[in-house]
Amino acid sequence: MAVSAPTTLLNEIRELSSAFKSRLSHELSVNSTDLEAMEHLIQDGALSPTELARRLALTTAAVTTIVDRLAALGHVSRVPNPADRRGVLVVPTAASVARAMATLMPMVLGIDRALDEFSAAERETITRYLEKVVAAYRLHVTQ
Repeated sequence: MAVSAPTTLLNEIRELSSAFKSRLSHELSVNSTDLEAMEHLIQDGALSPTELARRLALTTAAVTTIVDRLAALGHVSRVPNPADRRGVLVVPTAASVARAMATLMPMVLGIDRALDEFSAAERETITRYLEKVVAAYRLHVTQ
């Protein structure tokens, strides 16, 4: 079965994304699970350990170990949860966020600049195609 050139390129993007995550893990001296936790914290800010466990599909005990590792590396801190006086929130440190963004943003901006070479109509077509790719992924992830 022949695969189209765009599908082949999407597979290459998937592989490169994985390699980029490995590079970011190395830059931050964390494993892939710790990086995934950091991604949630960087994207959404402070989270409770329970919420982090839910997002990572891990036990709270496993997340405690992750947070301990991240805290030891200076990537996160624990602060009292103002909504739950017995609870804590895990907060990414500004220095860690800056380190991650210093690696991430040049790549993101480079991808965004690639769109400057296309007309508005072509960008609409690219967007529609990528929306359909995302929908296909979602269909197969939820099965």
